[in-house]
Amino acid sequence: MKKFSKIAAFLLASAMMFTAAGCGQSSSASSAAASAAGSESASTAASTSVDKIKAAGFVTMSTNAEFEPFEFKDGDKIIGIDIDISNKIAEKLGVELKVNDIAFDALTTELGSGKTNFVAAGMTADEDRKKNVDFSDTYFDASQAIIVLKGSAIKSPADLNGKKVGVQQGTTGDTYCTNEDGKNEIKVGSTERYAKGVDAVADLINGKIDAVVIDDFPAKKFVEKNPDKIAKLEEALTTEQYAIAVPKGDKAMLDTVNSVLSELKSSGELDKIVEKYKENLGA
Repeated sequence: MKKFSKIAAFLLASAMMFTAAGCGQSSSASSAAASAAGSESASTAASTSVDKIKAAGFVTMSTNAEFEPFEFKDGDKIIGIDIDISNKIAEKLGVELKVNDIAFDALTTELGSGKTNFVAAGMTADEDRKKNVDFSDTYFDASQAIIVLKGSAIKSPADLNGKKVGVQQGTTGDTYCTNEDGKNEIKVGSTERYAKGVDAVADLINGKIDAVVIDDFPAKKFVEKNPDKIAKLEEALTTEQYAIAVPKGDKAMLDTVNSVLSELKSSGELDKIVEKYKENLGA
């Protein structure tokens, strides 16, 4: 029995040594795997949005194609000032441009959800939007215009007090007329919100509302199409500046956009783009 115990002890010790050696090898392999995974994770973190765009071969821009001449439909194509600028951004990145056409009031949400790389939609760089997105340098000075029926008693912004005014939902015209903080001097009677500016103008022509507040360029286009029915007041309701929105904190994308805007401004090409569409408006 004693001899048998010694043999059994020897075999048990050998088995333990083998197991320990195996565990050591496994631990080393796990450590190496973890190190590799860590390196891959660090590499992914270091990869910027621009790197990912270049790897994918396309950049996505979101807009609302109901805002001539900045973005509008020409047959099955979406064209306009913002589309031309966006194509320049895509060229800078060496990729294809993809355009998402969605409701204007959903644009910043889409940007925050990662479904798009930037938004170009005749969007005003206001303080409220800056809480959720980062804005590029401005590229266009704009204003909110007032459209009324021919012969209307509304002759100036002050005449909007107490009136029923149509706006495109989510725009600065909507924000001004809704006047949630009560700071605006003009207090409209009610604000009728529309998904599309054209629908607001249709209701104006049909006598359902008293006026439409919308950006100046689109206002000119609506009047051009209905010169015998509506008119644009000379005096603007507000003045503002358009910029391109990128995801909050996306410095790589912001730097790219600003670089393109700077090149377009300094070369005079931005002015040519705007003038091209102004001529189409007859402005």
